[in-house]
Amino acid sequence: MSRIAYVNGRYLPHANAAVHIEDRGYQFADGVYEVCEVRDGRLIDEAGHLGRLRRSLGELKIRQPIADSALRVVLRETVRRNRVRDGIVYLQVTRGVAKRDHFFPPESVKPALVVTARPADRAKNEVGALAGIKVITVPENRWPRVDIKTIGLLPNVLVKQQAREAGAKEAWYVGADGHVTEGGSTNAWIVTQEGIIRTRPATGGILSGITRATVLRMARDLQMRFDETPFTVDEAKGAREAFNTAATAIVTPVIAIDGAPVGDGKPGPVALELRRRFHEFAEASDG
Repeated sequence: MSRIAYVNGRYLPHANAAVHIEDRGYQFADGVYEVCEVRDGRLIDEAGHLGRLRRSLGELKIRQPIADSALRVVLRETVRRNRVRDGIVYLQVTRGVAKRDHFFPPESVKPALVVTARPADRAKNEVGALAGIKVITVPENRWPRVDIKTIGLLPNVLVKQQAREAGAKEAWYVGADGHVTEGGSTNAWIVTQEGIIRTRPATGGILSGITRATVLRMARDLQMRFDETPFTVDEAKGAREAFNTAATAIVTPVIAIDGAPVGDGKPGPVALELRRRFHEFAEASDG
């Protein structure tokens, strides 16, 4: 079955779906996006993702293209038409199509909306995640507003490629103060030698991850010790465990940082437990 994409009010074969060459997303990366996990045909933490979408649009002064209720219908219909039981649904909103000019276009220009969905091999992803991944560290070089989920991801693309070339799966950004901010497409965590789960607070310098928020809620409900405190690379390398979180990664153990093993170099029990129980705590849509 061919894939189907939603583009500005129309469901189109993926191969034929297109946006205008003067779409501001293409010209300026003037837009935002969200990625939501699909599990058993249901959208995971949908309300959190749509709430963050509204915030990102507000920060960039882009109008929401359609109401939340209509967007929910489009997300479900895109998932349905692509017959995705397990995978992701991606949505992108740009400021719309207008002549190339740095100034905002007139109010009459409508924001553009694209939605796609694709399946994932759940069993294969589990095997990969349970083996753990390696990460490298790189200097933070992004603009300060990484709290906005903008489509301007070139720095992230470059460090993700750098990680791949180094035999790793992810890169952790490190600020000028020596503290880890976040990964190229994930939030970063450690478990200290004292058994405390730590992650940087989402008060600046990172994206406020929706999966991150669910994991924090899990930790609280399971009465695990946690602390939203920045940590250094040395603290991460000396930790008992480390892991990443994201809608596309759920909870993924980190077994090495810059070639140095974390703990015993194997996925740790805290990360594995959080991954195993994640969907008990995440919100699942009604399909």
